[in-house]
Amino acid sequence: MTWARVVTLIIKTVTAALVLGLLATGGYAQTAYRGKFTLAVETRWGSATLPAGDYTFTLPSHSAPYRLYIQGQGVSAIIQATTAELIVASKRPQLNLVDIADVYAVETFEAPDLGVTFTYWTPPQKHVARKEAHQKTVSQTASTTRTSENKTSIEVHIVGR
Repeated sequence: MTWARVVTLIIKTVTAALVLGLLATGGYAQTAYRGKFTLAVETRWGSATLPAGDYTFTLPSHSAPYRLYIQGQGVSAIIQATTAELIVASKRPQLNLVDIADVYAVETFEAPDLGVTFTYWTPPQKHVARKEAHQKTVSQTASTTRTSENKTSIEVHIVGR
């Protein structure tokens, strides 16, 4: 065998091994968490504003930085959690929204399957005197729960992981 044939055989073998390695690891590249939710009203989430409607999301990794990739209603957004705590108050996945000056904003995302509550940046809340406080009406669907005067929870439906 000549030297050129040996080099060609080695290159082909190495290339085949790399391709097989890439194909094998591609099966392990799974999304950590996926789901869908419906917003009844326009909502701020971090720096993004999401119109009312149906959305899907993916969380590609179980580790920081925790970024949610959100799509729906002609909007695509990447939202990064400011903190992630290993505590979850609810038994079901949910988004917790807060009403700040008649604008809803996502405050936390509780993911009991992961055992984590993600917290997101929200605008500062202005404290209004009790008699001046008013409640903005949100269309109440089966997946929306009013938790207090200015907070709302939205159920998140997890898609197979």
